[in-house]
Amino acid sequence: MPRAGRIVLLDYSHHILHRGHNGQDVFIDEDDFMKYLADMKELKGRLGVQVQAWCLLPKEVHLILNPGNDRNAMGAFMKSLASRFTWMRNQRENRSGTLWESRYRSSPVAPEWLLACDRHLERLPVKVLKMDRPEAYPWTSFHERTESAPVSLLDKDPMYLALADCREQRAQAYKTFIGEKPDPAETALIHNAVERNQLTGRADFIDQVERLTGKRISHRGRGRPPGKPTAEREA
Repeated sequence: MPRAGRIVLLDYSHHILHRGHNGQDVFIDEDDFMKYLADMKELKGRLGVQVQAWCLLPKEVHLILNPGNDRNAMGAFMKSLASRFTWMRNQRENRSGTLWESRYRSSPVAPEWLLACDRHLERLPVKVLKMDRPEAYPWTSFHERTESAPVSLLDKDPMYLALADCREQRAQAYKTFIGEKPDPAETALIHNAVERNQLTGRADFIDQVERLTGKRISHRGRGRPPGKPTAEREA
């Protein structure tokens, strides 16, 4: 079944997936990771795109981006990231040709699913690379979110900021949350939504987007919203 066309919602977060061409490694060494992060920092300032979560795996990139009020900003951001990195690798290795899949994938995220998506990204090294814990892998936003690295790239999303008024308590609440193994249904919904360029959320979010865009959304979300961190749960 062909993937659906991308939907861009202004001032909403989007889960982005971009893979290496034919499953090849994109990042070879530490300098590659650092180059990609440096380009993200520069481009997000230039284009006004918020980077709300990130995970750089050897073969693929996962990001949560908010394009603000510019419908073209996210596409320009991803195009520039890919082309800059490809040029660098081609120059260094005296090669030519593509490095990435031709199209990145994108899933607009319902606000109540933002924390679940943050956790999904930052736990990917545990699932994909068989790391024993999220903090063991250096190339995710986990370290910035929990204040264990200088905050220089990450834009904190509103759902994360609502965890607590104090940044130390906020970081601790999130550490507890990311340490909890997600419900398999939650993981499947997030994974399938971005693979198919569909929406991450329940049926009411899909209905809202249909009204907003005037387009029929083929995939209907099911199930309850994701669990909340301890600091947000009702007594």
